[in-house]
Amino acid sequence: MVSKEEVYKIAQLARIGITEEEAQRFSEELSSILDHVKKLDSVDVSSVEPMTHVHGSFNFFRSDRVEDSFPIEDVLANAPDTNGQFFKVPIIKG
Repeated sequence: MVSKEEVYKIAQLARIGITEEEAQRFSEELSSILDHVKKLDSVDVSSVEPMTHVHGSFNFFRSDRVEDSFPIEDVLANAPDTNGQFFKVPIIKG
């Protein structure tokens, strides 16, 4: 069971103030949650393959390989203002 002192410590770490009634209620609720989680210890999962996501896991990203880029002239063709090989942008003052 989660004691009220432990609930107060958790509240202190979270930087929240709780009343005596809230501490009692949270103590009971957290204890109930932990009791439910403890039931999972009795489940036989030896035949279940470990996974990181219920839909399986695969790499969504393309392979990391060097490819030719667009020619710099094509890249800068639509730029409103350039400075050599660079985009020129207005100064932003905050």
